[in-house]
Amino acid sequence: MLKPMLSLIESEIKKQSFGSQPKSLYEPIRYIMALGGKRMRPLLVTLAYSLYRNDVEKILKYAIAVEALHNFTLMHDDIMDKAPLRRGKVTVHEKWNVNTAILSGDVMLVKVYDMFLDLDKETLPLALSLFNKCITEVCEGQQWDMEFETTTKVTEARYLEMIKLKTAVLLGFSLELGALLAKAPEAERIALREFGTLIGIGFQLKDDLLDVYADKKKFGKQVGGDIIANKKTYLLIKAKEKARGQHKRELEFWLNAKKFNKQKKVKAITAVYDQLGIRLLAEKKSEEYFSKGFEKLNALPDSAQKQHLIAFAKDLINRQS
Repeated sequence: MLKPMLSLIESEIKKQSFGSQPKSLYEPIRYIMALGGKRMRPLLVTLAYSLYRNDVEKILKYAIAVEALHNFTLMHDDIMDKAPLRRGKVTVHEKWNVNTAILSGDVMLVKVYDMFLDLDKETLPLALSLFNKCITEVCEGQQWDMEFETTTKVTEARYLEMIKLKTAVLLGFSLELGALLAKAPEAERIALREFGTLIGIGFQLKDDLLDVYADKKKFGKQVGGDIIANKKTYLLIKAKEKARGQHKRELEFWLNAKKFNKQKKVKAITAVYDQLGIRLLAEKKSEEYFSKGFEKLNALPDSAQKQHLIAFAKDLINRQS
């Protein structure tokens, strides 16, 4: 089921021109949209919709709008992070320039609103309200993430709230939008949103784990990148919370070091994580969110389509890259 749906999504993306002139404004949008990725968010829109209706072709444009929203955030995030690559390709601000990337991202968000405007009068106000809430929360999460870079102490609760806002709420919105477009019962629509948000938090915790413990041959980026950058992940937060004596001194040494061998730092901090049982803590926490998420699906009637959604989520949970 997923391959045909993914094919429909890719075909719909190719149909969207977003605009024509000046070419330098619109070409970056087509460029980032063509870079691929898992297309997780539009797939979630279509999977949620297909729980109730079998004419998914009718809502493809709105699923693509969610993907465009996601890529808008990536375009601007890459500027803030000074990232040279996105999905193995040169980022928009590097391929063009920062000013063009800012403007292209801005018009990209406007085009997302345009894509929703032909919704029926009953659906449009709520769809836009939910959309606005989601994008506001994503921006709040990004700001918290940037502030954490210069904050000495970040608590577990604050970190979990940050990843909920920055990453998870968009997954929840994707599912809720699909249900809304299908005219699903409100209680089921909300259950789908909560499912997406909870598993989204679990996904980010899994990413924290993969950054340290992934198989180098399967992982799509540098293993230990978060450690090298002193990124305040769940693992580091828990390690700082639990460390005493030699473990605390070891952590502080590497976190404060200005010049260091990257491999040695990754190896040393990973050893501290192992000795403090941090990996197990993170695995338990991510499983806790996955479990809570799947419980939300109990509010939906059983169906083959529901099983497709569950299978898709489980495939993502079990990924190694």
